[in-house]
Amino acid sequence: MCSLEKRDGLFILTITGNDEHRLNPILIDSIRAALQRAKIESESMGPTALITTAHGKFFSNGYDLSWASSDPDPVQAQTRLKFMSKKFGSLVSDLISLPMPTIAAVTGHASAAGFILALSHDYLVMRKDRGFLYMSELDIRMKIPFWFVQIVKSKIASPKVWREVVLKAAKITAGMGVDWGIVDSAHDSAEETVVAAARLGMELVKRNWDGKTYAENRKTVFADVAAALSSDETVGSCGDMDSNDSNKAVSKL
Repeated sequence: MCSLEKRDGLFILTITGNDEHRLNPILIDSIRAALQRAKIESESMGPTALITTAHGKFFSNGYDLSWASSDPDPVQAQTRLKFMSKKFGSLVSDLISLPMPTIAAVTGHASAAGFILALSHDYLVMRKDRGFLYMSELDIRMKIPFWFVQIVKSKIASPKVWREVVLKAAKITAGMGVDWGIVDSAHDSAEETVVAAARLGMELVKRNWDGKTYAENRKTVFADVAAALSSDETVGSCGDMDSNDSNKAVSKL
């Protein structure tokens, strides 16, 4: 599901395979296990940084709604969706508390929860030739979780941009992302994006920061996000969403 490679002072976490990298409990647990391994191994390494990237066309296409809706009982399907959201919230908490700088190297589409996964890193670099950042909830008739919006607000300064991202479901290219202050830098290919992330990661490692201090300061900065994660379970469908709606949205990417 994912791999973790050590390269100089960097950990490179790669979501493997060529599918949509839908965030179901299995993939979430795999990513969390890799983060835990990086956290433990960093204790004997000195300053480190983490890069998260993915194989194929997608960075992540969000929640695995097909898995949630596979239970024919609507109540159980909703329970599955909330369970998936809670697990993903734990993953975001892991990233916020990780004792090292983090960089998302987005080399493909990052939609809904996949976009939130990218935003949960300290830095976001993105390829220019393919891929969108996309909060798809309006298009798939799904209520956006409150804590998703807290992350958007914590990482995007402009209310005008919030509206474009959440209330217009804009498909954001790398160039748009740089202009809107979402993306730190844009690059010509997947390979160049990962190289740029590694270069940034090594610049951060050379700052020789104490990892525990970095994590505590990050947790202070994102205290509002942490509070929302601990209290909010507002996730679910609105209108007449069915399990095909997300696939219809994907077909437009």
